[in-house]
Order: sequence, then structure tokens, then C-alpha cells
Amino acid sequence: MNTERSRITVSGLPVEIVRKGIKNLHLGVYPPNGRVRVAAPRRVHDEAVRLAVISRLAWIKRQRTRFQTQERQSSREYVSRESHYFLGRRYLLQVVECDDPSQVSRKGNTVLELQVPKGASKSHREQILLAWYRKNIKTLILPLIEKWEAKIGVKVGSWGVKRMKTKWGSCNATERRIWLNLELAKKPAQCLEYIVVHEMVHFCERHHNDRFTALMDQFLPNWRARRDELNHAPLSYETWDY
Repeated sequence: MNTERSRITVSGLPVEIVRKGIKNLHLGVYPPNGRVRVAAPRRVHDEAVRLAVISRLAWIKRQRTRFQTQERQSSREYVSRESHYFLGRRYLLQVVECDDPSQVSRKGNTVLELQVPKGASKSHREQILLAWYRKNIKTLILPLIEKWEAKIGVKVGSWGVKRMKTKWGSCNATERRIWLNLELAKKPAQCLEYIVVHEMVHFCERHHNDRFTALMDQFLPNWRARRDELNHAPLSYETWDY
């Protein structure tokens, strides 16, 4: 899909505009510092975008404040005694250098043991841990999809896990495909389920409108509490660029 990018300033706020072949205007505020982005149909001119931003200025400012004050983890070095998270629980990393195959294992509810070759680089240690996260979150996602296919009455054609910087999940309603952020492996299990349901409900309603909200209320009545728990959890460290 061809896109056209430009920028405007609204009330001192920089706004990125991405014009592409879509029907409706979508406004988003993204981490880590509240970047404002508007996806708009090609026919929509700057003044219409400006008015849309002004109409939601109070909401934008609340979102930016939340991102700017949200707790963030420092850069991870993947060394012993460093804190890492799995399903909302904090673990201390224990790096074991040996000649056995690289792997990760949980030792009780407090320790993640990372087994790597002697002299393994930071990058290698990181990749082993990320692979472990990916393997574990995939074992959780499939049962959730099967459970909610029956409840919502939709069918997921395909799904996957990848690292995402601005979204917890995304979907293609036409192809019945969903993507989930690998970072969800670090969050409480109920947050993962919320995102799965959220993306699957988009198969019934593509937009975040009143019908979408009503469907979420119907299928997952406590979704707002789960969303708030996820949005207040610490953000991982990233070298953010756009």
C-alpha cells in the first residue's frame, strides 16, 4: 500500500500524518513518549486533520502524560542478578556458563536460569531468552484462541508472535490473521487474554466504536480492568526510533 507522510503542528504538538488508501481517519498516541500519529484517507486535507486533533486534544494530552510517567525498565545486560519478568512475576536471572546446549529454565518462582556457552555475547544471551519467551507464549495463545473462537463465534485463520513497538496486538480482519506482541509474555496472563479477545472481536467490528465496546462488554466484562493493568505495567527498555 503506497503511503504519503507529512507533519503538522497543532497547539504546539507535532503530529505525523500518514495518508493511504483507507476509508476513515484514525488517531493514535504511541509510546515511549506519546508520539501522535494520524492515519488518514488520501482525500483528507491538513485542515481536517488539524480539526480532528483539536477535537481530541484533552484525550491526547492524557495519553501523553501516561506514557511519559509510566515506569520503564533500564537497559537489560542479561547478567546474573538482573530482573526479568514472566507472566507478571519478577525473576532474578542466573547465568550459567557451560558446554551444554543453551536453554532457559525456571527455578521455583524466583529464578530464571540462563544456560549459555562460556563467553557468550550479550546478543546471544538475549536471543536465547527471547526464544524462550516466544516458545512459552505460543503455548498459552493457542488454547486462548480455541476458547474464544467458540465464545465469539469467529475463526482465526492464522496467528503469530513478533516484537512490536507501538501495539500489543494487531489483526487483519479480512484474512482472519492476528499478531501478538512478544512483550506480552512478560505481562500477567489475564492481559494476554484481553489482547487476544480484543483482536478477535475486531473480526466482528473493525473500528473502536460503540458496537466494538458493546461486544467487548458482552464477551469480557472486566476488559477495562485488564487493559488498565496492562497499560500501567512497566514498559520494556527499547532504543525507540521511527
